[in-house]
Amino acid sequence: MGSASHSQTVRIAISGYYGFSNSGDEAVLRSILLALEEQGTEQGVRVQPVVLSADPDWTNRMYGVEAAHRMRPAEILRTLRGCDGLISGGGSLLQDATGAMTIPYYTGIMRLAQLLGKPTFAYAQGIGPVNRRWMDPLIRGVMRRSAYVSVRDAESAALLGRIGVAQDRIEIVPDPVMGLPLPAGAEACFGMGAADNASRTPVVGVSLRRWREDGADMARAAEALVALSKRKPVRLRFLPFHTPSDRVTSEEVMERLSGRLGEGSSAELAAPGDDPQAMLLEVSRCDALFGMRLHALIYAANRMVPMLGLSYDPKIDQFLHRIGLTAIGSTESLDPEAFADAACSLLDYPDDWRLKHGPAIALLKQQSQQPAQQIITKLRQYRSR
Repeated sequence: MGSASHSQTVRIAISGYYGFSNSGDEAVLRSILLALEEQGTEQGVRVQPVVLSADPDWTNRMYGVEAAHRMRPAEILRTLRGCDGLISGGGSLLQDATGAMTIPYYTGIMRLAQLLGKPTFAYAQGIGPVNRRWMDPLIRGVMRRSAYVSVRDAESAALLGRIGVAQDRIEIVPDPVMGLPLPAGAEACFGMGAADNASRTPVVGVSLRRWREDGADMARAAEALVALSKRKPVRLRFLPFHTPSDRVTSEEVMERLSGRLGEGSSAELAAPGDDPQAMLLEVSRCDALFGMRLHALIYAANRMVPMLGLSYDPKIDQFLHRIGLTAIGSTESLDPEAFADAACSLLDYPDDWRLKHGPAIALLKQQSQQPAQQIITKLRQYRSR
C-alpha cells in the first residue's frame, strides 16, 4: 500500500464478497483499501490489509495486498490471529435473498474474530432483506460486540434497530465506491458528453443482470431501449459488471435489439477487464446510464453521469432516494415510452440533472471516508492499550 514513514503499523483482515469477478464488489474493496491508506497516512499509521478472497492469487495481483482463501478454515484462523482487527464489508453481506448460508458465513467470520479478542468493524454494509427470523440473533450478537458499525442507508440502520442493535451505535454512511477515483491520468476523460460535442452520437451505458427466470424483465428492458433508439440516435454500450453472467445477459438483450434499433443507433459490448477503476472510466465516458446493478448507479453518481435505475431489490431504491431519484421501473414493470421520455430528457439537458442532484452526490462523496477514518482511530486506541 503506502511507502511513507509511519509511527505505527496495523494489520487488518477484510471480509467481503471478493475474488468473484464482480466489478461492484471489487470496486468496494478497491475503495476501502484506498480509504484506509489515505486515512492511515493522515493519522501516521501504516495499514497492512489481508483480504479474505475466493481467489487470493488474483486479489494479490490486482491490489498488491496479502490475501487468504475465504473458504479454508485454517487460513481464516491464521489470518485473524495475525491481524489487529477485522473489517466486514462493504456490500450486501448480511442478507438471505441469495441463500441461507450467506448470513451465517459473514457473521461467523466476525464472531470468530471476536472470540480471538480482535475488534470488528462493519464497513458501510447494506443490511437485509432478512426473511429468516432465526438469523436475527446471529446479526444482533456480532453487531453489538463490534467496535464500530456503519451502514450505507437509513433502511439498513432501521432493520438493525428492529433486530435489537442500539441506534446510537450505528453510523449511516455512503457506499465506499462513492469515493473511488478514476485510474491515474484518466481524469481528463470526464465530461466528454453530448453537451461538449453536439455532433457526436450520445453514449448510453446499459448495465443489466438476469433476475426473472422467464426473462420478461430483459424483454421489457429491450423494448425500452428500442423506444429510445427511435426517438434519437444513441450508442447503447452494454457494461457487464459481473462476468460471465452479465456478459451473457447483455448479449441476449443485444440479440433482442438486432434489426430493431432506430436509424443511426447501435449496440455494443464493453470489455473493461477486471479492474474496477477501468469500469468506472467506462461509465465516466457515458452521456447517461440505464442501470440495474447497484454499483453501476453508484459509478454513475460518482462521475455525475445522469442515470435511470431499474429496481430489482430495495437497495436500488434506497440508493436512488439518497440522491433524490426514483426508479424508472422495476423487473415487474417498465413503460417503454416513459423510459424514452426520461432518457431523452437526460441526454438533452444533462446540466439540469447535475444542478439538481449534484449537491446530494457531493455530500456522499465527502462522507465516503468516514468509516476508514473511524476504524483507523479505533485501531490506534486498541493498539495503545
